[in-house]
Order: sequence, then structure tokens, then C-alpha cells
Amino acid sequence: MKIALMDSGIGLLAAAAAMRRLRPDVDLVLSSDPDGMPWGPRTPADLTGRALGVARAAAALRPDALIIACNTATVHALPAIRAELEPAIPVIGTVPAIKPAAAGGGGRVAIWATPATTGSPYQRGLIRDFAAGARVTEVPCPGLADAVEAGDEAAIATAVAAAAALTPADVTDIVLGCTHYELVEPTVRAALAERTGGAELTYYGSAEPVAVQALRRIGAAPAPELPRTGSLTVLLSGAEGALPAAALEYAEGRLLAGEGAAVAG
Repeated sequence: MKIALMDSGIGLLAAAAAMRRLRPDVDLVLSSDPDGMPWGPRTPADLTGRALGVARAAAALRPDALIIACNTATVHALPAIRAELEPAIPVIGTVPAIKPAAAGGGGRVAIWATPATTGSPYQRGLIRDFAAGARVTEVPCPGLADAVEAGDEAAIATAVAAAAALTPADVTDIVLGCTHYELVEPTVRAALAERTGGAELTYYGSAEPVAVQALRRIGAAPAPELPRTGSLTVLLSGAEGALPAAALEYAEGRLLAGEGAAVAG
């Protein structure tokens, strides 16, 4: 079994690590676009073109499914990628976990997202459709995804502190609305614990739900007890390469690198 994941950069590590934990035997293909990142500032047409290139590179290795491990690429490129690859290769997109965060009703939800996503018709539509009974605050996180991509601890701390200051102190649920943010969830938790006086918050990411959905689409089930026999292939703008050194700054990257994958110096 082979599962491919794609993103502009290392945001795909969270979903890849979730898949590795769920199925230690699966072969993983990580397809990213260091030559064209970041995708966020690009026009929808330009972003879709870059994303299609990354998807095609992954598809050439004949995976059983492809996960678009990027919220922005899912918004703009999912229809084009599905039109080209399905039904031969099921394509699974990533959306912020707003629906489960608001499922209890009456909660106080904060959605941390990129500035481009915050306030966008896409995110507002998810809030309207799935969070009508909750009090929702959209929290822009300028610079956080870039800081995570670079593995810059100081910049991450600064961006997280700024976002925490915009988060209501009485919040109950946090949606990490960018795949990069899940890599620094411990830092986010620490900042918000200080902000909320240590209140117990519930965090929602997309990595594990997306991994479970990919397995479901191909008729497989989680089997975390299996031996870790799965391989790891890294594609960088279409060419086989190594995990970026910044990946080792995060537990998810270290988990994957522990399989003997090459890491860029």
C-alpha cells in the first residue's frame, strides 16, 4: 500500500506522521514544491498549476491515494487535481476542523488560520454551514506558516504570541486551520495556557482525520500494531530528494526521518 501526500512545503509532515502511526507498513510519498513556495500569495490559477505539477509527480509513482495536505491548495486546486487523477487515484483534500469543533454547540471556538484564509468566503462558508451554534473568532496568524517552514523558533514564538493575544481569553476550542500549525501545537498550547489562565482547551487539527479518510477511501483500516516496514520517498518540485533539514525541528519530521530517510544538510 502506498499513500502520497502533497503540499508546497513541510506542512504535509503532520498528516504523513499520522498516516505512519496509523499504518506503519504503508509506503509514503511526500511531494512538495520548494521551487514554487509559498503558494498562498499566488493567484488561484498559478497555484493550481503548481499544485498540479506536484500532484503529477506523486501520481507517477502510482500511489493508492493522494492527500492534498494543504488547506489553500484544497480550496483552489482540488477540483482540477481530482479531474485529472480520479478515479484511478482517489484524492483527499484538507479542510479546517470547524465542524467537529462546533459539534457540541454553544462553544467558544477560535480558528487560527493564515491571513489569506481568515475572513475568506471559503472559511466564512464553513463557519456558516457547520458552526452556527457556536461563538467563533477568526484569528489571523501572519508569518506563522513561514516561520514553521523555516524551523525558526524565535519567529514561531513571536507569531504564536501575537495570535494568542488575539484569541479570546474565554475560548474553549481551538481549530488549527493550517497544516503547518499542527507541527507547533505544543508551542500554541503553552501560549494559550498562559492567555486563558490554564483553562483546559480542546484542540482540533486535520492530520489524523485526513489520514483516516484516505485509508477509508481505499478500503483499508488503521492497524498501528503492524511492524514498521513502510518506506519513505521525498519529491522536491518533481525530483527525488531528501527531507528538508527544518523537518527535524518537529516531532513529526523526526518520526519520519527515523526510518532512515535522507535529510538535507
